Amino acid sequence: MPEGPLDLGLVLGPLRRGPGDPTFRATADGSVWRACRTPAGPGTLRVRADGGEVLGEAWGPGARWLLDGLPALLGASDDPEAFVPRHRVVALARHRRPGLRLTRTGLVLESLIPSVLEQKVTADEAYRAWRLLVRRFGEPAPGPAGLGERPMFVMPAARTWALVPSWEWHRAGVDDKRASTILRAVRVAPRLEQAVGMPAAEARARLEVVPGVGVWTSAEVVQRSHGAADEVTVGDLHLPGIVGWALAGDRHADDSEMLRLLEPYAGQRHRAARLILLSGVAPARRVPKMPRVDIGSL
Repeated sequence: MPEGPLDLGLVLGPLRRGPGDPTFRATADGSVWRACRTPAGPGTLRVRADGGEVLGEAWGPGARWLLDGLPALLGASDDPEAFVPRHRVVALARHRRPGLRLTRTGLVLESLIPSVLEQKVTADEAYRAWRLLVRRFGEPAPGPAGLGERPMFVMPAARTWALVPSWEWHRAGVDDKRASTILRAVRVAPRLEQAVGMPAAEARARLEVVPGVGVWTSAEVVQRSHGAADEVTVGDLHLPGIVGWALAGDRHADDSEMLRLLEPYAGQRHRAARLILLSGVAPARRVPKMPRVDIGSL
């Protein structure tokens, strides 16, 4: 397991797709639960901190795979000591969040599909679509997480995603463009999953071969699947302005300016951006929120 401070919420939080994500749950006892479709099959993982130890339990055909990958999931392959803050706001955020590590899931599709759902829509719309589709077409999580009044679910297999009827995408509020991107991706799912064995930049290039998967989506995926410390998200509506404001007082920064400001963090730009987001330093919102359009009601 990783040495030093470890904050389970910070490390695993990026894997949660909204408060009602049926594949992710944080409980009052401090445990984090994940329901995953692993190369060995469906599995459920429970992780909790107990004093200075981190304990993991797993159920289902994918249990052994999940336990074997637990150190990487908790950031064992990450090296936070390689990061050198160059700005006061970043240094303070790092000081206040000593348990931050970058997770590495070793899974591509579980991050790719929800990232595609998040393209060009509000977070609430994307979370709703993910929640409805996983509950409708996934399967109950193995073990105790799949029981009770609020069972967790494992996301559908690639073949199941390919068979989702058009009206079910519509009902979940997913337009044809995003649905078509997901359908193209699941048809080549094995090739995409192989990307976990590639360097992050090469993995992104493979993902971007799929029409509809651009630089924003590929970065969002490898940040999770690879624990990619340098793959910063571009094409985001708010991130350039937040980074620009935190580092230079420039609320109008665009992607190119954001990348220029993050140059001192080469090799660690994603971590720097994550710390900036965690700092809470952001300009007052002036850009109108993206309008919500529920195509399922049309």
